[in-house]
Amino acid sequence: MRRREFIIFVCCTAAWPLAARAGQSAIPVIGFLNAASPQPFAKYVSGFRTGLKETGYIDGQNVAIEFRWAEGDYDRLPEMAADLVRHKVAVLVSTGGPPSIMAAKAATATIPIVFTTGSDPVQLGFVTSLGRPGGNITGVNFFGSAMESKRLGLLRAVVPGVQLIAVLLNPNRQSYQKRDVEEAAHAIDQQIELLSASNESEIDAAFATATQLRAGAMLVSGDPFFNSQHAKIVALAARHAIPAIYEQREHALAGGLMSYGTNLSEAYRQAGVYAGRILKGEKPGDLPVVQSTKFEFVINLKTAKALGIEVPPNLSAQADEIIE
Repeated sequence: MRRREFIIFVCCTAAWPLAARAGQSAIPVIGFLNAASPQPFAKYVSGFRTGLKETGYIDGQNVAIEFRWAEGDYDRLPEMAADLVRHKVAVLVSTGGPPSIMAAKAATATIPIVFTTGSDPVQLGFVTSLGRPGGNITGVNFFGSAMESKRLGLLRAVVPGVQLIAVLLNPNRQSYQKRDVEEAAHAIDQQIELLSASNESEIDAAFATATQLRAGAMLVSGDPFFNSQHAKIVALAARHAIPAIYEQREHALAGGLMSYGTNLSEAYRQAGVYAGRILKGEKPGDLPVVQSTKFEFVINLKTAKALGIEVPPNLSAQADEIIE
């Protein structure tokens, strides 16, 4: 092969995967945008692929998925969403919280968007209504932040009489989460201290502050970044001997005291089903927003014992899973 032919061959070979994903093959491409990191979300991505498969699409065979992970840096999301739009994806799946959805909506008004969110999508202005979302967007609401009041109540039940509860929040999230927690605390006359963290060093600082304030317990708010840092956060809670409740089951499995939240694998499966239906020709604006109905309450009795906490029998009876 002559040198000129070789250069042309190499260039074309290198460009082929991108060209194929951009539409020169018959395989549609799904853009998958997430605010967190890939490893902690692997099981949820698996749920998404399961939903796609239920509609007849298998990643790598008759559909391709182009992933973009912000690694907890929400400022990267707008450019990542714009990059997926430039790649002319057939569907843009926006996961990992409201910042991802905002970035997707700002990037395109024509490409179908499927979201997962733990907050009211109507209240945030993502859709016009749950039954008829309208426009180019629909998705799954798994009630993440709406469960903060429930989590606060469960924490009080296991640590009765606690004077101060620290609440760990990500300042990059919308103010609605702060408002919901404050309203829930006011309703039960509970003193709380809001602590902010958007990176690993700030998580360390938040726990140090909670210890200095002699917080008797901690509510770790639902957040994709906190979920991706579940091992670190659980270890810090153990080191500082702070009883804490979390959003996801993974926290309790890692040694956290309790968790209460939606089965996210199921929520992502539902998002996969919607992405597949849209690829088959359905319009996102005609697909009602899915309201998750499956919630999991997990108690780690081993951790409770280490903290010197006796879990009330009636609370144990409510748990979906007990870790001993």
